[in-house]
This record gives sequence, structure tokens and C-alpha cells, in this order.
Amino acid sequence: MNVNLMKIDGEWNLGYVLDWHTKYSEFLGHDQFGHAQYNTVRSEVGEALFQLKYRSDLTKVDPLAETFVENLRTFFQSASFIVPMPPSKHRINQPVIMLAQKISEKLNIPFFENVLLKNGVTSQMKNIENREERITALMKCFCINDAITNNGCWNVLVIDDLYDSGSSLTAATRTLRTYSKVNNVYVGAFTRTK
Repeated sequence: MNVNLMKIDGEWNLGYVLDWHTKYSEFLGHDQFGHAQYNTVRSEVGEALFQLKYRSDLTKVDPLAETFVENLRTFFQSASFIVPMPPSKHRINQPVIMLAQKISEKLNIPFFENVLLKNGVTSQMKNIENREERITALMKCFCINDAITNNGCWNVLVIDDLYDSGSSLTAATRTLRTYSKVNNVYVGAFTRTK
């Protein structure tokens, strides 16, 4: 897949995203039910992620994970284990978890689905205008599960599917930094919004 690598700055030690989610979206009008209609053109990674996440096309997991590894392996070579961002919505197949697990297999490093957990429900983030208030609200929902049985302190790679404002990843980073077994926090996302 074609990518447009972008560095994303935040409280994490290093972060990258593969590409924009959409190239452009043109408003076409409303259908007979009053629903807005758009002609949306996504990046190649964005379209694959859309098909996986919203059309349940599981054939996209491997090519997306392979694209991630091919393009970001060198940036995250000191990562000791991978955790997925806790999903915001319940789905039978959780795309971000499947992608993180596949990346861990391809990089041959451990995958821990149960280290960073979401233990609550946040209010609609779009209703909270202040970024720091959004981060605080999100942090109240995240918790650490001491699932790593070995002694030591390691670098973690957090995998997210879509990077927007960075509030969720900031809250996750702050939460992971409270875990005595985490040293550096790296983040990798597939696409970002404009």
C-alpha cells in the first residue's frame, strides 16, 4: 500500500501515522430520507481501514499489518511489547486488537491485550471543548492491569487505528507511565483525520 508517513508529536516518546484517512470528501446533497450524502475518497490505507472497521472485511488485517511493519519497523525497533488502544465501541471483531496482534506476530514481540484497559464509559468527547478536560475524562476510564509477570521495565508500542486530536493517546500514555514495567511509550496509528 502507498503511505504518506507523518510523525505525530505528543507526550509519548515517538509516534508515527501511515497516512491521512481521507483525501477529500465532497457533499452531494441529501437523500430522500434527509441523510447527507458524500463522495468520499480515502487514502489506500484509509480505504482498507474503512473496509475492515465498517464493512467487517477481515481480509484487510494482514495487508494493513504488513504495511505498518514495512514502513515503521525501524522507528519502533526497541519496542519490547505491543498493546492496542482500548476500543471505543464494542464490536464482535475489534479491528485495533486484530491489527495489534498481527503486528506483534510480524515483529515477533509479545502482545498484551489486557495491560491497558478501559474500565468506564466516557461522555461524548465532542461535547468537551477543552483538550485537557477531554484527556482527564479519558484517563478516568483507563486503568492498568499488571499482566506482565516478569520483572523489569520495557518500551511499549501502542497501536491505534485512527489518530484524531491525540487526546486518547495522551490519556493512554499518561496511564501507561504509571505502570512500573513501562519505560518509553511509542505510538503507531494507521490513519489520521484532517
